[in-house]
Amino acid sequence: MIDLTEQSVLPAQTGWRHHSSLGSLWQRLTRGGWRWRERSDWTGYAGVGWAEHIMTTPLTDDIHVKQGRSTGRWALEKSGRVLSVYVKRHHRLPWWRGALSLLWPWRDWSPALHECRGLEWAAAQGFAVPRVVAAGEGLRPWGRLQSFLIVEELVGMLPLHLAIPQAKERLDAALFTRWKSGLVKEIARLTRALHGRRQFHKDLYLCHFYIARADTWSLPRWQGRVHWIDWQRLGRHFFTAPYRRIKDLAQLLFSSAVEGVGARDRLRFWRYYLHPEGKKTHAPFLEWCVRGKAQRYRRHNEKRK
Repeated sequence: MIDLTEQSVLPAQTGWRHHSSLGSLWQRLTRGGWRWRERSDWTGYAGVGWAEHIMTTPLTDDIHVKQGRSTGRWALEKSGRVLSVYVKRHHRLPWWRGALSLLWPWRDWSPALHECRGLEWAAAQGFAVPRVVAAGEGLRPWGRLQSFLIVEELVGMLPLHLAIPQAKERLDAALFTRWKSGLVKEIARLTRALHGRRQFHKDLYLCHFYIARADTWSLPRWQGRVHWIDWQRLGRHFFTAPYRRIKDLAQLLFSSAVEGVGARDRLRFWRYYLHPEGKKTHAPFLEWCVRGKAQRYRRHNEKRK
């Protein structure tokens, strides 16, 4: 249970409520404590005291559990209006994160709060991302750290590794080619914009891009319609930026092995992504590095299978 006896409301940004029950170092060590933030309308859906049991609350469906973390869909209703969210919970985090949180509790040591900051940053930069509803981290006695992140569901949307094959079935060949061309251009624009800020996603797989299900039936104007998820590893790098860039691009290349994506689409992405540096001398070397890294991802995946 989360100890709320010493809860205090901290100054919040507009539309947000911040809470903390961390106390002194000795209290954090022996009794634990939590800090979290919530959107102003969230308690109306989740109920008063929702934070006390968020780590054990039964979710509605689409539940996945692995390696000490779980995700699932949670549908709530208030006054006839349904709010559907996804809850990501980290039940067991490394001991060193707990130790750092004990000493510097105002820093974001958990993946949930780090992703919350990443989503807020991405939204401020103009990227289409899920909206954060609540996020927090808590110390159990003796430095055991847990965290949670709650975001709005991307209702009526599909990840690209599912959407592209569906569009191939629904559209005629000529229209599907134009459909892919615009989509590839938008993904390249987003990736180039992220890397241009020296920021790197570190989970840049095709399944982390979402589009509206309705867009698999027509030819939309893609700019601003492609949503991006899973920002918990987002980081800014200077000295290792070339390596991070190669890794991001290799992840995207590796994950592009889906029905409907061909060599011409990958070349089109490369041309759009490199513009206006496509003719610079380092481009062939960058391409060689990306292909090599993607091949290593494939070999590793085959071994796991």
